[in-house]
Amino acid sequence: MPVFYRLHQDQSVGTKRSGKWYARMVPTSTINTKQLAAIMQRNCTVKVSDIRAVIEEMIETMRDQLQDSKRVKLDGFGSFKIGINCKGARSAKAFTVTDNIKDVHIVFTPERSTDSAGNHSKTFLESVAVQELPENKVEKDVQSGD
Repeated sequence: MPVFYRLHQDQSVGTKRSGKWYARMVPTSTINTKQLAAIMQRNCTVKVSDIRAVIEEMIETMRDQLQDSKRVKLDGFGSFKIGINCKGARSAKAFTVTDNIKDVHIVFTPERSTDSAGNHSKTFLESVAVQELPENKVEKDVQSGD
């Protein structure tokens, strides 16, 4: 299945991008933890309830480890860490968390592989196909009480 895109024209004024057309990825639907677990159950012998329990515990454990200033690496997928958005201070002494830290966020770095020629690729994106979205292809998000 391809990754779908729609074309979008940049409307910014006075930039190098102004007026140019760019592809934007279009998700066709959203899949939640419950749905992922059901798919995973079909592919293995573990029950949905066990899969969901492991995923929920992994999320809680990752949150704890990230908030303990650790990078969390999921082999074959990538790594996560907490990033900080801040504004600069005139000096180290003038820097305070309250005045200078604006936001914290999650930084995801996909796992990369290197071929024999030394070329790098993101493991999850190997062999990805890209195609313009056919009209009316987007589904409504599935709402779930999960």
